[in-house]
Amino acid sequence: MGALLDEKWMRLALETAVRDGSDPSKSPIGCVIVLDGSVLAAERNRTEELNDATAHAEIMAIRKAGEKLGDMELRGATLYSTLQPCGMCTMASVWSKVGRVVYGAEREDVHRMYFEAKHVDTIGFVHAAYREDIEIEGGCLRAECAALYYGPDDPVPADEQGNV
Repeated sequence: MGALLDEKWMRLALETAVRDGSDPSKSPIGCVIVLDGSVLAAERNRTEELNDATAHAEIMAIRKAGEKLGDMELRGATLYSTLQPCGMCTMASVWSKVGRVVYGAEREDVHRMYFEAKHVDTIGFVHAAYREDIEIEGGCLRAECAALYYGPDDPVPADEQGNV
């Protein structure tokens, strides 16, 4: 039952990611936060739209979920993201105290522009340095999620590479 529920929520994250287009240069990332079977937030990457480098899908969803709950702590909630969270979003997950992070495509599935240049293993960092109670699982609907982004060997024009 758990895998089916994860796929259900990841499909909503996929739909959310492409709500305003699917251009891979715009990083169409979708994030859904679920608590007790109810959606607290479903947000997409809005960095360019808001001219805000912190407006990643996960950050936007954490903000919205906190507003909805009236609490910055999202204990017991699961965060679903179409792409493995970057360092900033991973740490936001830690500080907001989500109980579980489930992501689709992994770093190896996409072009390096979507991650920190040095490819710091933020997931390992969280396990080693901060919380032992946060569950992190990758690969949910991996191929479908990876299809949203440039692949590792795609020839991406330099002016479209946001993080390189």
